[in-house]
Amino acid sequence: MNHSLSIEDDIDGDTLHEECGVFGILGHPDAATLAALGLHALQHRGQEAAGIVSFDGQRFHSERRMGLVGDHYTDPATLARLPGDRSIGHVRYSTTGETILRNVQPLFAELEVGGIAIAHNGNFTNGLTMRRQLIADGAICQSTSDTEVVLHLIARSKHPSSSDRFIDAIRQMEGGYSMLAMTRTKLIAARDPIGIRPLVMGELDGKPIFCSETCALDIIGAKYIRDVENGEVVICEIQPDGSITVDARKPEVSQPERLCLFEYVYFARPDSVVGGRNVYVARKNMGINLAKEAPIEADVVVPVPDGGTPAAIGYAQASGIPFELGIIRNHYVGRTFIEPTQQIRAFGVKLKHSANRAIIEGKRVVLVDDSIVRGTTSVKIVQMIRDAGAREVHIRVASPMIYHPDFYGIDTPDADKLLANQYTSLKAMCDFIGADSLEFLSIDGLYRAVGGSPRDNAQPQFTDHYFTGDYPTRLLDRESTSNVRKLSVLASNG
Repeated sequence: MNHSLSIEDDIDGDTLHEECGVFGILGHPDAATLAALGLHALQHRGQEAAGIVSFDGQRFHSERRMGLVGDHYTDPATLARLPGDRSIGHVRYSTTGETILRNVQPLFAELEVGGIAIAHNGNFTNGLTMRRQLIADGAICQSTSDTEVVLHLIARSKHPSSSDRFIDAIRQMEGGYSMLAMTRTKLIAARDPIGIRPLVMGELDGKPIFCSETCALDIIGAKYIRDVENGEVVICEIQPDGSITVDARKPEVSQPERLCLFEYVYFARPDSVVGGRNVYVARKNMGINLAKEAPIEADVVVPVPDGGTPAAIGYAQASGIPFELGIIRNHYVGRTFIEPTQQIRAFGVKLKHSANRAIIEGKRVVLVDDSIVRGTTSVKIVQMIRDAGAREVHIRVASPMIYHPDFYGIDTPDADKLLANQYTSLKAMCDFIGADSLEFLSIDGLYRAVGGSPRDNAQPQFTDHYFTGDYPTRLLDRESTSNVRKLSVLASNG
């Protein structure tokens, strides 16, 4: 990874990134078009690259591109190159593997049992360990994506059917993931044993769909059926008569589900339903609980857009302090063409956010954000609010302090780069940011907002290691000194 600074680093380096989103549909004549629409709805889960693989009964077809879904898949010519009534798609933000075309999913391989395309959301915590073993046994890896490991395991499995080979492969993987696979006749969906990453099942015109969030169903008018259960593998297969069978296989030993809390705090779209809970309602509840835990006398509640908006609405309602859009976000900021000199870099936050002086000037402002990672963006936003004439700036964060990195598909800074680990007290953090006060939502306040009850420390209801250090699985790659050596990759333009 290139650690040289740019304007994008300055703006975006202080945020968390999800790895990706997946979408798959079986048996529909407009499969690729529906996949493109579904990926468009999941764009927030990954903006670096997008890919779709389709099957027309004879051949697999692949279109993988760097950039946004709308940059490529709105072109009728592109969709025309994806014929067939079944397809899977993927939007990517890389946490494992470089941002190059060969890593863009879905990945495809021709195996003894026929062609198979796979795509996944999340991260395998034993991916590097498995890769090292495979290479030692003679495997040739073309990408640096840990998804490729699953392809190799499928190829090496001794089971006769593609379904059993797939199950055999993923049962060897650890971590947090949702995965889709497509063969000549099947669409297979799988979720990790404790359900860290989300995956839902839907239906359109009687045809099965799987995707990362319900918002991808909504955009195409599909019906939500249910969540794929943690540890479950669902195999949908087109039969010779055109009918579709559904075979749901569950693990022999089931574990309690532990969804990632950051799906509710940050990643999922507000209109999605994750684990049976509306994300917007959960975020609004976070703000309500935050107002109860950390009240302050103020004149106006202002969200840090867009993530802090639902929580700010909840904070305003619970506190009785008026809600106002005191910061206006520019939604059209992409990669800048400006040479990122230090002088220009200082304008980084203003490229995305500008203060609404008429709302802020002379006011005591409660600034509500969904999370704080490194704190560098918070410093600039607080200064921007002060420059707009605010009398006081009080920061309220609708999630607990982040102390620990993630290894399940969230791209987080190293522990020593996190704000909570750089300062020994809340006051020191507040002084660094430049606010008049700083408060975070408690872990129990977050749990109540999402699930209705405080954290069960003996058996936590959610995955929350970034706040608590309680990692729900082994971290084999981190524990193994053999994985210190970085992956090598052939330099190329794609």
